[in-house]
Amino acid sequence: MTKIIMITGGQRSGKSRYAESLALSLSPTPVYMATAHIWDDEFRQRVAKHKQRRGQEWTNIEEEKHLSRHDLSGRVAVVDCITLWCTNFFFRRDRAEWEQPSVDEALGALKDEFDRLTRQDATFIFVTNEIGWGGVSENAIQRRFTDLEGWMNQYVASKADEVVLMVSGIPVRIK
Repeated sequence: MTKIIMITGGQRSGKSRYAESLALSLSPTPVYMATAHIWDDEFRQRVAKHKQRRGQEWTNIEEEKHLSRHDLSGRVAVVDCITLWCTNFFFRRDRAEWEQPSVDEALGALKDEFDRLTRQDATFIFVTNEIGWGGVSENAIQRRFTDLEGWMNQYVASKADEVVLMVSGIPVRIK
């Protein structure tokens, strides 16, 4: 039976560590699905630190968009994170110049992919950021992205069996 857990909170609130700890409590051999696109050397170093923190018991999958193409049946999987996953649908890097689909188009594609992924009989632990708590940006692109992620977070939360808000490293169960 599919189970969906969502871990949300601000940057550096302990979301990933909590998700990893939870996954290890549910399975001796969890899966870590990294959705990040490596933008620069600093981010590459962050990814390397995350990988070092996890032990050999983890199966690591790097997948920027099409998470459902991986068979996770019977597994516990941490999907880290919705924010970066949304970025991969919001900005298209498959053309000479970057294009931005409409928020509705990107949100529709994300929801479809989420639904395909979570049809699998697995336990999914989704990590995400609450980026809309900081006020309204002066930048139109940032406002559009905040809309996209906020609506995607709401969609995942509506489907989740559990939602945990991380506050300064402390998990607060909200659903």
